[in-house]
Amino acid sequence: MTPEEIKNIQNLTENWLAWDQNSTSRNEIEALKKDENWEKLGKIMCKRLEFGTAGIRGRMGPGFGQMNDLVIIQVTQGLRNYLLKVQKDIREKGVVYGFDGRYNSERWAKLAAGVFLREKIPVYLFKTTTPTPFVPFAIRQIGLSAGVMVTASHNPKWDNGYKVYWDNGAQILSPHDKEIQKEILNSLQPEDGAFQEPDGSHPLLSDPMSLVNDQYFQVVKETARDYSMNTRLSIPVVYTAMHGVGHPYVRQAWTCAGFKEDLLHSVKEQQDPDPEFSTVDFPNPEEGATALDLSFRNADSIGSKYILANDPDADRLGVAQKLTDGKWKILSGNEIGALFGWWHLKIFQEKNPKVSPSDIYMLASTVSSKILNTLTQKIGANFIETLTGFKHMGNVAHRLLGEKKHVLFAFEEAIGFMCGSAVLDKDGVSAVARLAELIAFLEEQNLTLQDQLNNIYLEYGYHYTLNSYYLCYDPELTNKIFTRIRSFQGKPDTYPESLGGVTVKDVRDLTTGFDSSQPDKKATLPTSKSSHMITFWLENGVVITLRTSGTEPKIKYYTEYCAKPGLPQSSWKDLEEELGRIVSAMIDTLLQPQINDIKPKPN
Repeated sequence: MTPEEIKNIQNLTENWLAWDQNSTSRNEIEALKKDENWEKLGKIMCKRLEFGTAGIRGRMGPGFGQMNDLVIIQVTQGLRNYLLKVQKDIREKGVVYGFDGRYNSERWAKLAAGVFLREKIPVYLFKTTTPTPFVPFAIRQIGLSAGVMVTASHNPKWDNGYKVYWDNGAQILSPHDKEIQKEILNSLQPEDGAFQEPDGSHPLLSDPMSLVNDQYFQVVKETARDYSMNTRLSIPVVYTAMHGVGHPYVRQAWTCAGFKEDLLHSVKEQQDPDPEFSTVDFPNPEEGATALDLSFRNADSIGSKYILANDPDADRLGVAQKLTDGKWKILSGNEIGALFGWWHLKIFQEKNPKVSPSDIYMLASTVSSKILNTLTQKIGANFIETLTGFKHMGNVAHRLLGEKKHVLFAFEEAIGFMCGSAVLDKDGVSAVARLAELIAFLEEQNLTLQDQLNNIYLEYGYHYTLNSYYLCYDPELTNKIFTRIRSFQGKPDTYPESLGGVTVKDVRDLTTGFDSSQPDKKATLPTSKSSHMITFWLENGVVITLRTSGTEPKIKYYTEYCAKPGLPQSSWKDLEEELGRIVSAMIDTLLQPQINDIKPKPN
């Protein structure tokens, strides 16, 4: 480490000690300074947590590069100052804050509230833990300028985050994130009283629960397909809140939709918010058996064949079904998306037979299954593909609603589902009610979720996915891999002409903006040179997307076989094997793991 680098770290450390008033984090920094541990200080001081379109998220601890009181105050001062510039009526409208059950979440929501109150901006602060979707719902319900949820969703217990929504109830998009970051860097010095939580009796501070709770669950009730059918459901369903906030809200959604309360069996050990996530390694339903082990045992003990699982902030939904052979199957996000897509189309057309299909829309991210495209094509409705993340789907949905269109459903393969348009973000609470309703519908026909999934594939074509990733810790090597793909035939924009012996029909590169399917060869989706994403469409119906992760050292691949309708179920195994062969060839041809010494996802 050079003297100049040490001097920079020393200056950052002095700034920290001049600003931080939290005794715990101050003591940690002072100890590191006393020991002259410049290497550790450099790691937590030099790379500031940057505000992006998802807000900020990171490990809790002292330093500008971690989540702590000072960073929360600085971020909120920047956010507030930006809002004051662009939302002229913010002092009339106000903002909303919610928090999950993680360490520090409640305190940081209160400190952030204080930042706005000092500028005489009304703050609606939930007094108890709430699901993330309650924040965007509150923005639209009350008519607010912005909202923030303090949560790290399903991240490990040592993380926390700060998720920002705009006045339309959707997550912020660029350029708001860049402008907020500029304001943060101009607002680093904490204001007087910044480390003191505001008095609960402050005249501009209120709890929005009474304005939000009844209205939210009224929507759940009103959008039920058949309330009386729901009352007839007679089989038990196991639910886990995964040590998060979901349980009381899901139970309310359950009864509001007409289901008997005693049929919802909560996993008691995971029912209440627990910042330690004591019974799981990672509190994410996508982790599979390691996260759902207690749910499996609970379901087996009461003879339930369904498990519904929220993540800790209740914006995602995992689903498992016990098959006829006695084994549990965890449905993928794409499979749940197929079921939801079919169900939402059925309900809407039953209730609104006079609405033209041309005014009906469903959305999915570009790395999710194309099943919604297949469903909508058959009836002449619309499917819109967006970049990854509900920040894109929420904002597109808001635009469509402004055009008086009907947005029925949106999803991403990472078990995120937007059922309807009351919340312009993924919502695991309303999703529980909608899926339970589908279960009730199928039970009356002696069918299961898996049966219906098979029926969808028979009618619309088998959609089979294989998704995974390779670990690549060297950004330069990642760039080299993608550069080679883009110049596969020795010059720019010359991609592979075949993969696994199958002709490549079209290529879209959202890094360079190239799209061979467009007349002008320019992609219609937004592009970004800061990340890599290339999609290949093969002649046999296979779609392959390669992309980098913005937060992890991964090269991810998403692949799907979109088969033609009418193929018998007996042929599906052959399609699965063919996709497996194509994926293996794609990995060898494009990623070259042996040559590049990159490792696949650990088992």
